[in-house]
Amino acid sequence: MHPILKLLAQRLALGIVLLFAASVLIFVGTTILPGDVAQSILGQSATPQALANLRTELGLNDPPVARYFAWLGGVLQGDLGTALTNGRDISESLGGRFRNTMFLAFWAALVSVPLAILLGLIAVRFRDRWPDKLISGITLTSISIPEFLIGYVLMFFVAVKLGWAPSVAMINDSMTLGQKLNAISLPVAVLTLVVLAHMMRMTRAAILNVMQSAYIETAELKGLSTFEVIRKHAFPNAIAPIVNVVMLNLAYLVVGVVVIEVVFVYPGMGQYLVDHVSKRDVPVVQACGLIFAAVYIVLNMVADIVSILANPRLRHPK
Repeated sequence: MHPILKLLAQRLALGIVLLFAASVLIFVGTTILPGDVAQSILGQSATPQALANLRTELGLNDPPVARYFAWLGGVLQGDLGTALTNGRDISESLGGRFRNTMFLAFWAALVSVPLAILLGLIAVRFRDRWPDKLISGITLTSISIPEFLIGYVLMFFVAVKLGWAPSVAMINDSMTLGQKLNAISLPVAVLTLVVLAHMMRMTRAAILNVMQSAYIETAELKGLSTFEVIRKHAFPNAIAPIVNVVMLNLAYLVVGVVVIEVVFVYPGMGQYLVDHVSKRDVPVVQACGLIFAAVYIVLNMVADIVSILANPRLRHPK
C-alpha cells in the first residue's frame, strides 16, 4: 500500500477508536452523575410507586452495559433518542441548534483565520520592532482574559453604552443574513479575540523557523525583498503547522462555544446542552457530548491529513 494511503487509513482507524472511547466516557460520565432523572421529572412530591414505574419505563433499572449498547445501537442508526423532559426527538431538536452553532463558528473562523495569518506575517516582517511587539502584546492580553469576561465587557461597553450591537444574540429563520450577522457580531468578536493569539503566534513561529533555512538565505542573496521571501518561500513551506493549528482552533470554535452561547443567550448546541444539564436530561447530554466529540476528532483528523499531504517526504517517498 502507498505510504500516504497507509497513513490515512491509520488516522481514520484511530479516529473511529477515539470516537468509540469518547462514547464510553460520555456514557459512564452521565451514568455516575448524582441525582435521579425520575425524581427530576416527577418532582419531590412523587410517590415511591410512581418513581419505580417511571424508572422501569425509562429503562433505568436495566444493567448499564445493556443501556450503553442500546444507546450506541440507536446512534449508529441515526436515532439519538428522546428528551426525557419534554418528549421531543433529540435529532430534530439538535438539527436547528447545530446549524446555529456552525453558523456562529463559520463567521468567527472567516474573520479570525485570515486576520491571524495576516498579523503573523506582519509580525515576521517587522520582527522585534514595534509592530511585532504591539501585535504580540494585544493578542497575548486577549488570550489571557477569560472569554466570558471579554463577552461581558464588550456587552457593557459596545452594546449598552454605545448601542452599536445587540447584547443578546438571538437569531431565527425569518431573519435576513444582515440581521443575523448584526445579532452575532459580539459573539464573533469574542471568539476571534480568543483564538487569534494562538493562530497568530503559531504562524509567526512557523515562518521564523523556515526563515532560518539555507534556501531562504540564498533567496535573500538574490536580491528578493523580505516580503517576497516570506510570500514565495517561507509561507508555502510553513503551511503544514499553520493549517494544523488553524484546524485545532476551528475545533475549539465549534466545541468551545458553550460559554459564549450562554453569555449571549445564543440558540446553539451549547445553550441547549446547558439547559438540559440543569434538568439532568441524560439522553440530550449524551447526544450533545457525542456530537462535540465527533466534530473535535474529525477536525483533528483533517489537520493530521493536511499535515501529511503537505509533507514532501511523505508525498514523494524514496
